[in-house]
Amino acid sequence: MTLEFTTTPSENTATAEQLAGIFENPGFGRFFTDHMVTIDWTSDAGWFDARVEPYGPIAIDPAHAVLHYGQEIFEGLKAYRHADGSVWLFRPDQNAARLQRSAARMALPEVPAEAFIEACRRLVEIDEHWVPSGAEQSLYLRPFEFGNEVFLGVRAAESARFMVIASPVGAYFADGVKPVRIWLSEHHNRAGKGGTGAAKTGGNYASSLLPTQEAFANGCSQVLFLSSLGDGLIEELGGMNLVLVRGDGTLITPQSDTILDGVTRNSLLELAKSMGFKVEHRPVSIDEWREGVADGSITEAFACGTAAVITPINEIVSAGGSFGWPDSEPGKVTMQLRQALNDIQWGRAEDPFGWMVQVTDAKE
Repeated sequence: MTLEFTTTPSENTATAEQLAGIFENPGFGRFFTDHMVTIDWTSDAGWFDARVEPYGPIAIDPAHAVLHYGQEIFEGLKAYRHADGSVWLFRPDQNAARLQRSAARMALPEVPAEAFIEACRRLVEIDEHWVPSGAEQSLYLRPFEFGNEVFLGVRAAESARFMVIASPVGAYFADGVKPVRIWLSEHHNRAGKGGTGAAKTGGNYASSLLPTQEAFANGCSQVLFLSSLGDGLIEELGGMNLVLVRGDGTLITPQSDTILDGVTRNSLLELAKSMGFKVEHRPVSIDEWREGVADGSITEAFACGTAAVITPINEIVSAGGSFGWPDSEPGKVTMQLRQALNDIQWGRAEDPFGWMVQVTDAKE
């Protein structure tokens, strides 16, 4: 399927001076580029009216399906400016495939992969000046889709909209990469077996907000969820996947059909294999982690996702106590993997996997 895109340039683009001010401290998701991409869908016409248009508010009918039944999904990926001025996307095909899997679970139409990638390309091309070049800065893209049929009835919407917006982002850690404390949620679950845990849908994140507030109240930066089956198996954090590192260099990541299939996690594990590390993708219990810390067999842990790439973990805290490596520095394997992936993303190292997709050419 090939969609023809139309382009309506914004008449109110950011000035170089305004961008310079934004790039000094972009934060995460605070400022948005001049344009956005929109593609509409109906059950009769399929996907149509693909367009690049000025960024701005969209009209929402009070009876839109998404407002009442939460029929929406989203993605997150980044564009990176390399030292020669060229701009590249990181693995957009993987985000396109995951959006399709999320759509299938949420009874939304699947956006063709080529349309997804082209939408991201076009937005980056027209707003290339928004891609920063500072240390660990990039342009974060947020593709999303929602049911927008006007009706009140519990069924799949027969019309939907796919959009892409973008925001320049800075280094996730303002003071450098530092290990964080994680709150173990013992009374709340992120998702249940057969539910929407493997889909990237807003409801999963909404259900993590209350436990995350509990984490903050207990001096922690994030929350870790266990299986809803009461078997003590680890799932993931509120917005990131989890990886444990054994003393022999083996990486272990929890396996479950209620865990989001992380693009960053999968990339790190593939990279780790190429570097000679052994990788295990299997069920992992909180007791195995606790006992591994106690006997010294598990020596590092990190969370991973698009925003921060890798977040070192040094302590797990719960109402019943804590375990980990308090006051420790980021682990050697953790930082080695983070550096290796960052070097590929920013073009400082060769990309043997073909992960990077060029959007714009080098500057003369």
